[in-house]
Amino acid sequence: MGPGTLEGILEKLPVFDCPQVLVGLNQPDDAGVYQLNAETALIQTVDFFTPVVDNPYLFGQIAATNALSDVYAMGGQPLTALNIVCFPTDCLDLEVLAQILAGGAEIVQRAGAVILGGHTVEDAEPKYGLAVTGIAHPERIITNQGARPGDLLVLTKPLGTGVIITAVKGEVLTEAEISPALASMLTLNQSASEAMQAWGVRGATDITGFGLLGHALEMAQASRCTIELWIDKIPWLPGAREMAGMGLVPAGAYANQHYLNGKLEFLGSLSEAEKDLLFDPQTSGGLLIAIAEAKVEGLVDHLKLRGETAWIIGRVCQPGDYSIRVHGV
Repeated sequence: MGPGTLEGILEKLPVFDCPQVLVGLNQPDDAGVYQLNAETALIQTVDFFTPVVDNPYLFGQIAATNALSDVYAMGGQPLTALNIVCFPTDCLDLEVLAQILAGGAEIVQRAGAVILGGHTVEDAEPKYGLAVTGIAHPERIITNQGARPGDLLVLTKPLGTGVIITAVKGEVLTEAEISPALASMLTLNQSASEAMQAWGVRGATDITGFGLLGHALEMAQASRCTIELWIDKIPWLPGAREMAGMGLVPAGAYANQHYLNGKLEFLGSLSEAEKDLLFDPQTSGGLLIAIAEAKVEGLVDHLKLRGETAWIIGRVCQPGDYSIRVHGV
């Protein structure tokens, strides 16, 4: 379901007027935030999806990494998780489910959190994910409203997972041939989150189903600014441009493109494959971080010293006719 399609439904729901809600339905973000006291706020999120790879253990790992990401995007530390499972027991062996859950548990343990339980229902297709609760100091919550004109934009993972997964499902690529994409999807955004806190970042979001442009649009609208991206600075996963050029683009990319119609301006020269990848829905993508120009090199160096990747891909500007501008070459 593309960004914005739930807006009409959400407008009909009751308004929860509660001073403890720091981030809620009235300000779409990566997770909800509820303040417990002067020192602690709860961060809550949920995410689950159908298999993106055939290996059940690997699927569980990817789904858990993806679900934890929203807490990291808000600058929080995950504490607990609940398994969410849909599974067809009539046609798949329960060992498959055991492997999915084991993969998820390994990632949750790696994040320093614990699984408290969960819920399972019968379904025609497997689905797996987590409901995650984390914590952060109320005054150090990072939101997509925190970008300011003059900030530079840092991306912490390359793009292209949606196209790569589509190529695997189309049997153009094998799972053995996409190790960089798998490594990216299995990388927790924990170090990036810790770096944001260390450098006083206040504006960020993680790049998942709405693609780079969809999540950048949410940041631009929430922060009341225009976001400028530079196509020659944006990193791609190995093989992503080639697969996109072959037309191996997931349906979600076209839904994202439709939603951004009229809100986006392309300038200069961009290939159709590059445009498709900007809309490409990401699984367990990186963080898009808005940070003051004077601090950006420190943040990037901080990440690279810890073995993480980071690229400066754009700038936050004063609001203009379009929420997003993409500069080609």
